[in-house]
Amino acid sequence: MKGGFFITFEGIDGSGKTTQSRLLATLLRDYGQDVLHTREPGGSEGAEDIRRLLVEGDPNRWSPETEILLFTAARRDHLERTIRPALEADQVVICDRFADSTRVYQGAARAELRTTVDRLHDLMIAKEPDLTFIIDMDPEIALGRGLARHSGEDRFEDMGLGFQEKLREGFLGLAKQFPDRCHVIDGNQSPASVSGEIQTVVEQWLS
Repeated sequence: MKGGFFITFEGIDGSGKTTQSRLLATLLRDYGQDVLHTREPGGSEGAEDIRRLLVEGDPNRWSPETEILLFTAARRDHLERTIRPALEADQVVICDRFADSTRVYQGAARAELRTTVDRLHDLMIAKEPDLTFIIDMDPEIALGRGLARHSGEDRFEDMGLGFQEKLREGFLGLAKQFPDRCHVIDGNQSPASVSGEIQTVVEQWLS
């Protein structure tokens, strides 16, 4: 694999995307790749500060409009300080969430603000992944997983099952909108089976 390659993982809360992004990073490192594994919101010092504002506290802490601004600010810092330098250094960047999450969470599930999300993205980010995996699974099971972690970062899980169902619908719609880079993986399987499917897609995509 050539460096300067950008892979993202997306999905509803508790879908297993964080685990799968780490597994892929480990696999590619074993193959001799120079890999940076990062996350959103976060991935840089400033973005991690903003992360705490977004994922902790009362579900009604921010309006969808304010969330869009906070996510965009965090993503801009992440892009400037972490993602872009890594890509320019020919690293493979694997990111747990990126702009697609904002398109779905704030642009569709919380409010109909997709146009606002896209405008801000074009102005301030203007970067898309080369390859995106959407881990799809039963929202009720995923929500149970997310709440069972007791991580303290459960603001979006606290919005309830109906919100998670809207998120799933939004991610599946996004996969149809961007079929060239988005691959939907059944997250209801064992982690090993999910990882195997992802590895197959990566190998096919590169060949």
